[in-house]
Amino acid sequence: MKLLRYGPVGSEKPGCLDAQGKLRDLSGKLPDITAQTLDPAQLKSLQAIDVASLPLVENPGRIGTPYSGIGKFICIGLNYSDHAAETGAEVPKEPILFNKWSVPTGPNDPVVIPKGSLKTDWEVELGVVIGSKARYVSLDEALKHVAGYCVVNDVSEREYQIERGGTWDKGKGCDTFGPVGPWLVTADEVADPQNLAMWLEVNGKRFQDGSTKTMIFDVAYLVHYISQFTTLYPGDLISTGTPPGVGLGQKPPLYLKAGDVMRLGIEGLGEQEQKVHAWDASLLD
Repeated sequence: MKLLRYGPVGSEKPGCLDAQGKLRDLSGKLPDITAQTLDPAQLKSLQAIDVASLPLVENPGRIGTPYSGIGKFICIGLNYSDHAAETGAEVPKEPILFNKWSVPTGPNDPVVIPKGSLKTDWEVELGVVIGSKARYVSLDEALKHVAGYCVVNDVSEREYQIERGGTWDKGKGCDTFGPVGPWLVTADEVADPQNLAMWLEVNGKRFQDGSTKTMIFDVAYLVHYISQFTTLYPGDLISTGTPPGVGLGQKPPLYLKAGDVMRLGIEGLGEQEQKVHAWDASLLD
């Protein structure tokens, strides 16, 4: 099932896609798609609905995050062998974990360059959405805790991340740096999360053209591993790293500027498009 939310910020309605890819209104069945909706029993109830009988939405307007109440926004650094190589970094022996402070935004909402930033970068990533509590889970049980998958753009400020001291978080958590969606695709529709093509373009030029095949630590291992350090709850989102082709890896490095347009997508999970804006506080609220 492909779940999504549409409408103005703060007033989104729940929806889903039918077999023809048309948007259907779910608001007659539930008021919103929330972290609690991701519980296995609730998802099973949703999946039993005759989607074709739901009202058709012809002009949805803005698409929001695919569910409200996104919890911990946990990211994995240098999780693709070919991306590690392009940055000159060693392949990690264990997953590199950091937090994204950003309030998640819709897949096509504006991306705003922070004040004084000269090194804002792009990263297409597979998002893993937790559906049931995971604490010290075994590797072979890990995927049972996954509700579904989505596209994430882990927008990053490289100077803040690398050159300003401390952890990576300060370069990852700026406002608008977390576009999520357009859909939450339930786990039953993703046959193999380790075999998904993914790509990103800036102004029509393709920079990232990779696959989840080259992940160093796969989805099951990441859920297992993270659950050894913190309890994962429904609605927590794990962004699993990016393939090569980021701005930092270009020769010379290339970074985003006002007016640029990013398009990105993952096989079966939909596409995003964001216009990049110079600092403008009015775009944040």
